[in-house]
Amino acid sequence: MSNIVAIVGRPNVGKSTLFNRLTESRDAIVKEVSGVTRDRIYGQGEWNGCSFSVIDTGGYAKTKEDIFEAEIRKQVEIAIDEASVILFMVDATTGIIEMDQVVAGILRKSNKDIIVVANKVDNTARVGLSSEFYAFGLGEVHDLSATNGSGTGEILDEMVSYFDSKDDSILEETGLPRIAIVGKPNVGKSSLINAFTGKDRNIVTDISGTTRDAIHTRYNAFGFDFLLIDTAGIRKKAKVTEDIEYYSVLRSVRTIENADVCLFMVDATEGIQKQDLSIFYMIEKNSKGVVVLVNKWDLLDKDQNTVKKYEDKLREQLAPFNDVPIIFTSTLTKQRIHKSIETAMTVYENRIQKIPTSKLNDVMLDIVHATPPPAMKGKYIKIKFIQQLPTHAPSFAVFCNLPQYITDGYKRFFENRLREKFDFEGVPVKIFFRKK
Repeated sequence: MSNIVAIVGRPNVGKSTLFNRLTESRDAIVKEVSGVTRDRIYGQGEWNGCSFSVIDTGGYAKTKEDIFEAEIRKQVEIAIDEASVILFMVDATTGIIEMDQVVAGILRKSNKDIIVVANKVDNTARVGLSSEFYAFGLGEVHDLSATNGSGTGEILDEMVSYFDSKDDSILEETGLPRIAIVGKPNVGKSSLINAFTGKDRNIVTDISGTTRDAIHTRYNAFGFDFLLIDTAGIRKKAKVTEDIEYYSVLRSVRTIENADVCLFMVDATEGIQKQDLSIFYMIEKNSKGVVVLVNKWDLLDKDQNTVKKYEDKLREQLAPFNDVPIIFTSTLTKQRIHKSIETAMTVYENRIQKIPTSKLNDVMLDIVHATPPPAMKGKYIKIKFIQQLPTHAPSFAVFCNLPQYITDGYKRFFENRLREKFDFEGVPVKIFFRKK
């Protein structure tokens, strides 16, 4: 299920503060200056057992008023495209200003669930200031102090009540692997889709009614049967001239969350850039399988060492999660595009594999006994039992007497040995050390 919440509104109303509170993090930079939020816009939260993603849409204020309005409009329109629920944030201390009216006007035309949040109600003297925001005609207005958390619970209660499990029901019913193609603009996603589906149109059947902003195509050929999540050139896109990172990451959220495995495309002529890493970290954070496709490989001048040098540099940039298959492709010449499908299905099998508890303990406890965790404060750590958890993505519970003393270095060692003994290439693995 993909529950996505977007926080929209003009700059400096407190969107990043609310983002940090909903995600229980300090990922978004908070400062009393408009236009600060640029890099970190995506996080995850949970309320009453319901998980959701949060998008912070702040921070593209320009000096000229017309450019400023155009940027805000683009943010809100894309948020409407992507989000399940929209939190429209306003400032109770300033009341309604022109840019609030602009955002409200766009939201009124959407069919999304909207919650109006009047921020900066930090004391009893400000209670009641939010009444003027009912003039938007967007329903009830919630008082909030994002700084101290007052009112957050009521907003979360209403927010999760809007989440609906029907979004992905068709995907779940099919039981087929879901392969998504993601990457920043102009890396060749559309060309890869055409290469997959354009050779013989008889192998393609559209499955309608999944989500309104993406098309899921069933690919059934050459012994493969899966759903291809196609976001290349499908969605209604605003004309974006700046801040490509913001828009490319925002548009990748739902695609990644609906997928089992992501074909993550990188432009060979540019290498890994900041916006590429943002998308890759999102894949890892959601515990999705990943295959890295280095596209436009035909455009590079190569010698016998080019592949190794490029791959080594790529793995260094993707660290610490660099146990991923890397395939050098060209959608123009169709070089290795079928290998990318084969590899994606292998990664899918790695992701869904279940290791018997007896086998897991036989293998890993021998390694632990040979290389035990280092003693801390004169105390010896004894790992007694290992179990795979019943989750969609590979997760393991390691029971020991003093889990608080397990170092990060030993956690990496344990994960690396686990990957060596059991094939988890291309799949993020979560390991939890618990007290036994």
